[in-house]
Amino acid sequence: MKGGGVSSTYPLPPSKRRWRGLAVAVFGLVVLSMLVPLVFLLGIHNGFQSTGFGSEDRSSTPSHKKYENYDPVEQDVPQIESEVDKSTHLDNLMERLKPTLPKDVITIANDAANKTVRNDPLQVPVKPKTDSSPVQKEVPKPPPQEKQKGMSQVTEHDKGATSDETGKPCQLEFGSYCLWRKEHKEVMKDRVVKQMKDDLFVARAYFPSIAKLTSHDKMSRELKQNIQEFEKILSESSTDADLPSHMEKRLQKMEAIIRKVKSVILDCNNVDKKLRQILDLTEDEAHFHMSQSAFLYQLAVQTMPKSLHCLSMRLTVEYFKAQSLDMDISSDKYVNPLLQHYVIFSNNILASSVVINSTVMHAKESGKQVFHVLTSGQNYYAMKLWFFRNSYKEATIQIMKIEDFNQEHDVANPGHQSLSNEYRVSVHRVSKPQTTQMDTNYISVFGETHFLLPQFFPDLKRVVVLGDDIVVKEDLSPLWSINMEGKVIGASYFCSLKLGQLKSYLGEEDFYEGSCSWMSGLNLVDLVKWKERNITQKYHKLLQVVKQRTKITSVNGVALPAILLTFEGLVHPLEDSWLLSGLGQSFKVEAQAIEKAAVLHYNGLMKPWLELGIPQYKAYWKKFLVRDDLFMSQCNVNP
Repeated sequence: MKGGGVSSTYPLPPSKRRWRGLAVAVFGLVVLSMLVPLVFLLGIHNGFQSTGFGSEDRSSTPSHKKYENYDPVEQDVPQIESEVDKSTHLDNLMERLKPTLPKDVITIANDAANKTVRNDPLQVPVKPKTDSSPVQKEVPKPPPQEKQKGMSQVTEHDKGATSDETGKPCQLEFGSYCLWRKEHKEVMKDRVVKQMKDDLFVARAYFPSIAKLTSHDKMSRELKQNIQEFEKILSESSTDADLPSHMEKRLQKMEAIIRKVKSVILDCNNVDKKLRQILDLTEDEAHFHMSQSAFLYQLAVQTMPKSLHCLSMRLTVEYFKAQSLDMDISSDKYVNPLLQHYVIFSNNILASSVVINSTVMHAKESGKQVFHVLTSGQNYYAMKLWFFRNSYKEATIQIMKIEDFNQEHDVANPGHQSLSNEYRVSVHRVSKPQTTQMDTNYISVFGETHFLLPQFFPDLKRVVVLGDDIVVKEDLSPLWSINMEGKVIGASYFCSLKLGQLKSYLGEEDFYEGSCSWMSGLNLVDLVKWKERNITQKYHKLLQVVKQRTKITSVNGVALPAILLTFEGLVHPLEDSWLLSGLGQSFKVEAQAIEKAAVLHYNGLMKPWLELGIPQYKAYWKKFLVRDDLFMSQCNVNP
């Protein structure tokens, strides 16, 4: 029997089985070749999420490098969209891998319609106030160093700082980098390169549409040739000076062919779609570079300069070489309550030196001044040798190591004792309907170590706490004659932030909502009243209350509302002429205000000892540097 009987009884020979397998494979390839173009035409591939794993960093590549091996026919929509997915994956990866920086931010909105949401995974929404004004707080990241600094005043010129074209609150997202970038913005000089890039984008947008028209093959080839020529030139040149000769003629040739292409009747939707894709890609790349620049700026302002690190290391080594010198000098002045005692919390040798030098240079009686510098064990020996080698008129200087005090008094969590805290506070105000104005300020308050002042100085009645980012311009002795009227501390008020705006953090605690916040930097402290009011115990109690209410575990994250509530009603306001703040944040502080101020406060991130410091204010700080020290020249500290 033939036919079906044979096939059901006997297996096929090996040769026929091979032919049948090949036929099935060929049929599968034919079906697949039909399905793949169909998937791309219908846009179904957009639903597949790209992992972006192992992709190249598109945004970090210069624009002229991206087009080096580009074929306009192959550059279609799916490829651009996959690049955007890669960029998104790269941004998320950078967000996870970037180092933790001491950036404590509290965002406050005074109108429900102007609530600002930042693209930050650490942002924590805050319950609105009773007047339906929402308050937001971003949980601060724990700082890698012990020190953070502060602010008290801001000029009107800095209000509402925004990015260039978008109008979004740039300072809220990128911090004071936006102010620095605006002040140092350079004018675009390479006009021809910019024009070439613009023409190249337009040509690339029109090419896919003109290439489909067989009746315009010559125009299509000419456009493609110009595109490839521009891409090659831009891959080798980034400024007008690098461009080859007769570039103006080539530019005119490109613009002429673009005019011809525009005269052809095309599907405008395709051209518009292509232009929007290029625009989105460019905006994404610009935002990436903006974020990268802001990150590098933050890294620069939070990292100790190499010269200062060198100075500290050399002084430490020299200290142990010079052990024969008697540096452990004890003095009765350290505990004499009749003298003027100044306390400085700092790990910065030069900053502490400038504060002390500027203070004694303007003092009428420097022999009555005693400076207590509290520092960490890492900088203790360098500080000790520095102030042993350099004299400051007749003033007495004591260097104290915080770790020794922690061990002696069994202080809990000695590793978390911050020297100072600084917060970037953004307050949104509504001046007109649908118009939001943003005030971004840097407010500094006491750190954890400040609340141990009574234990540090049990025999003293009153001290003046100085920040290490200040410069003294007048005699400070009148501070000791101020009648504090039973208050615990004297400080400059900062009324842009009031306790009522922090009500969701403070809960139902008894306080006056109109109370202004205050600034550290120059503070008069009555240690007797401090002990009577149990300020230290009160602070730690409120710290736990705020922690439980906000579910925030970081001490620095909840320190600001706890500190402000601790001293609520216990602050004696100092006159405005005592302290002028903003020299580390604002480029618009008036010279007249600087001349009238007794103390200049470099609050903010642009400290005077950094390269990124504001140049016009550095002269006031450098004036009091000790320049004749051997280690200063060896470490190249002086410019």
